[in-house]
Amino acid sequence: CFTTRMGGVSEGVFSSMNLSFTRGDKEEAVKENFRRIAETFHKTCEDFVFTDQTHTTNIRKVTREDRGKGILRPKDYTEVDGLITNEPGIILATFFADCVPLYFVDTKNHAIGMSHSGWRGTVNRMGKATITAMQNAYGTKPEDLVCAIGPSICMDCYEVSEDVAEAFRKAFPNQTNQILFDKGNGKYQLDLWRANEIILLEEGVRQENIATTNICTCCNEKYLFSHRASHGRRGNLGAFLMLKEGNKLD
Repeated sequence: CFTTRMGGVSEGVFSSMNLSFTRGDKEEAVKENFRRIAETFHKTCEDFVFTDQTHTTNIRKVTREDRGKGILRPKDYTEVDGLITNEPGIILATFFADCVPLYFVDTKNHAIGMSHSGWRGTVNRMGKATITAMQNAYGTKPEDLVCAIGPSICMDCYEVSEDVAEAFRKAFPNQTNQILFDKGNGKYQLDLWRANEIILLEEGVRQENIATTNICTCCNEKYLFSHRASHGRRGNLGAFLMLKEGNKLD
């Protein structure tokens, strides 16, 4: 699942499906929004597990003991931008308003991952970190993964400064011309979608198993929250992934 702004009960700049407790929205409204998301999975809020996003590449292995953390009980972890699990019925929950959602499904070992990758996460290869964590935890092979790069800010909307551009030149020395476009005067357009795609391909994910979005959060602020388009006056979108109970993946 990737949410839009539609279908919730929040008001004002949070209208209406805001999924953040920390931006000033009413707590009861946000909880109702989460209840509605859980219902689409035929689950309850008890089944969510939240990240603690601080633009790291830290990954947490999630079990049933983690259910409800972030919404019904406090998180006993910090600085976690990615979640993995092989236990059905757990909804991995990550949050966005321009950064890149990364989805991972291991079709052989029946495991999943969900990660948050802004420019810092991307330059530090969050996609690789998630795949490595799944390899170590579940024996995942990259060629068995189906991945998605979700709605986020597009290259045309994402202008960055020289320091960010230099970090990407160092991190992607052979692909800089694919992801970074010089506008002059120390300004660049950055393609996070392509950068994340390159990371997945380098790790061995098959091209035909990568679905890359063509939906920009900033271009579509009427339907999606965008930090850049709203100048920070916004709620959060959610990206969610769950293994079905009683089902095996093909």
